[in-house]
Amino acid sequence: MGRMGSICMLSTAWFAFVAFGTTNAPDAKAIDEIKSGARTDANAAWWGFNEVDSTDALQGAINSGAKRVIIPNVGKKWIVRPLTLAGNQELIFEAGVEVLAKRGEFRGGGDALFRATDVENLTIRGYQATFRMQKEDYIVGDVVERLGWERWFGQYKKAEWRTGLSLNGCTNVVVEGLTICDTGGDGIYVAGGAEHKPCKDIVLRDIVCDNNYRQGISVISVDGLTVENCSFKNTWGTPPSAGVDIEPDSPKEWVKDIVFRNCAFTDNYGDGIEVFLAHQTLESKPVSILFENCRVSSTRGAGIRVTKVGDNGQEGSIVFRDCTVENTEAYGIKVQDKSSKRAVVKFIDCTLRNTSNNRASIGAWAPIWLHLFKNDVTKTFGGIRFDNCFVEDDHDRPFIIYERSEGESGVTDVKGDITVRNPYGVKKELADKLKDVSLRIEEAK
Repeated sequence: MGRMGSICMLSTAWFAFVAFGTTNAPDAKAIDEIKSGARTDANAAWWGFNEVDSTDALQGAINSGAKRVIIPNVGKKWIVRPLTLAGNQELIFEAGVEVLAKRGEFRGGGDALFRATDVENLTIRGYQATFRMQKEDYIVGDVVERLGWERWFGQYKKAEWRTGLSLNGCTNVVVEGLTICDTGGDGIYVAGGAEHKPCKDIVLRDIVCDNNYRQGISVISVDGLTVENCSFKNTWGTPPSAGVDIEPDSPKEWVKDIVFRNCAFTDNYGDGIEVFLAHQTLESKPVSILFENCRVSSTRGAGIRVTKVGDNGQEGSIVFRDCTVENTEAYGIKVQDKSSKRAVVKFIDCTLRNTSNNRASIGAWAPIWLHLFKNDVTKTFGGIRFDNCFVEDDHDRPFIIYERSEGESGVTDVKGDITVRNPYGVKKELADKLKDVSLRIEEAK
């Protein structure tokens, strides 16, 4: 029997149990066959679906050693406590399945709905399936703690790390098709495992991260990450509230061979895309990040921010190619505390359209904002390319502004060509002390 035939057989068998209400008890015979190796495909319902708490069933199936585990659509939610993933396994969540964080659980600030640590060869497929947490409970818990009302309402401690899917030091992982929403932290967290071992060769495809508390996705340490056709939206609750935040925690973390392709970052309260490299040094592995054919828009927040690539920062490149930023409240692009001596930042064939709409937003009122905020991060701001970029703006203002909050540095090594369409004409403010700056500006009629 082929793979799809096996899946259908597993699902149909379970449907028969549910439809006729025969039993929700574990299927000891099927479980024994998995243990003996007579079967390689398992159905999580064999471990006994319980509509009040199905943690033991789902964890039992994961721990069984089965090569493939089907999580069937039983017509009710799989309500669970924190779950731990295993390696050398494929998990298939059927269409319509919802795995829901059990209310009153996840009191640990770092609890994850699903966590994988130092595992290899893991595949998770869940087209039209959902991982959902209880975001509103965790937010109310923060208020309860501040007011000292734990006695009456429980003891959720303020935290921003209750994650939907946490991958720590994992290798060869593919995740496809899921919606991950309403978490108390990030939708997805990609970080190192034991002894700072980075994740390696991770593929995330066709995923929606919606209404998460801190980030749609946080990338802390990885060597080889491909994110394709994903959507990160409506992030709000605690800063940075970005669609994606690439932010290594220490010089030992890796941000290498990262590609986001055909992704959308929509209506996040912070930046759609944030790259924050304050903790990287010359001793860190060279950075290599590419965003290709991505779209950022937000009626609440900003577009793209690259920050803290300091004089003591790492080598490498951060590239945005064929990306569009449009209809944002704050800046379209912000490059902050970027040293001309370190990793280059490139915008290639990128478009800014109708950005920085709210003059009251923090920062310069301009589509492109270059900002030296901390002089101790860099004393030579620059190292930026704008190749064949386009800015469309209907406000009477500069399309690009450079500001200094500290220090005396001018702009160094900023090059490229930008076409600007603005009914008020083309204006720019790059201040004084320009060095090796060659921006060709064309006015589109």
